[in-house]
Amino acid sequence: MTQVKATNVHWHEGNITRDERWKALGTKGATIWFTGLSACGKSTIACALEQALCNQGVACYRLDGDNVRFGLNKNLGFSAEDREENIRRIGELAKLFADAGILTLASFISPYTKDRDAAREVHKEAGLDFMEVFVDASLEVCEERDPKGLYKKARAGEIKGFTGIDDPYEAPTSPELVLNAGETDVAACVNECLRFMADRGLIEIAD
Repeated sequence: MTQVKATNVHWHEGNITRDERWKALGTKGATIWFTGLSACGKSTIACALEQALCNQGVACYRLDGDNVRFGLNKNLGFSAEDREENIRRIGELAKLFADAGILTLASFISPYTKDRDAAREVHKEAGLDFMEVFVDASLEVCEERDPKGLYKKARAGEIKGFTGIDDPYEAPTSPELVLNAGETDVAACVNECLRFMADRGLIEIAD
């Protein structure tokens, strides 16, 4: 539970509703939350999906696990407590993007179920769609890929608390979409995402 330190603050309503904003901008906001082990393909798929959506004129933005640690979350490490706070902040940020009418592609290992559930809950409370996408690739496949050499360092003891090695990854039990990224190529995964989003009424698939 995050401690609330702010006092004497009040929510200031704007002059237009969310529906009015979305209609005026011709957009629909929601959060697509990609979760999975390091090197499972989350960021690669999210990047390709972002490009495909932009090419169709869809307002979207990608939030990436490493990128946010250069700014918003640069004061957080990788302890369980810091990871919880990292995901809490991103959940709130994604909610704001979605409220603005942006299709938000959040790509985070987010290893703990309770943290992902908390991100889902803040969207639910705000009346916004939150869809969890499990990018499923085995630990063996991820270690074989290891583009940043992180698994090698973790196995050598140079990195402590690394997800999948000496820190757990709690796989989703009921995600809205599962991508078999261990056996399916990026283009096919992106097409699965596009069909999924179209079925949810978020986009129209281009001919």
